[in-house]
Amino acid sequence: MLRQRNHKHYTRHKEAARALVHARLTHYNTHYQLPLKKVFIKNTKSRWGSCSSRGNLNFSYKLLFLPPAVADYVIVHELCHLVEFNHGHAFWARVAEACPNYKELRQSLRTIERASFARKSVFGMVGFGTVLK
Repeated sequence: MLRQRNHKHYTRHKEAARALVHARLTHYNTHYQLPLKKVFIKNTKSRWGSCSSRGNLNFSYKLLFLPPAVADYVIVHELCHLVEFNHGHAFWARVAEACPNYKELRQSLRTIERASFARKSVFGMVGFGTVLK
């Protein structure tokens, strides 16, 4: 189960998730031109992604199972945190540069999260939440 952070599922899909994240970061960073530090693929319990104070980007391997546009939104969201460490107007303006429909994508992500708690999720397991705002 995802709540228990299924290690087998994680190890089976981690490298594919890493390839996806690195490819999409490279794609979007041609626009943003931000210095990238370390990128980690993790088996997180409740986050799709995060940006550390050191500028490291962390992503859940479960991005691999999201619709591509929604996964791209999460990646752009975290990439923009390298410059804007909050969710203010400047942050959302940066996100909108690459994802003009970010509000719809964010809503889609929330719909997926709600569905995963109510029934078997897109990951084939029960439960996955987020604190991504």
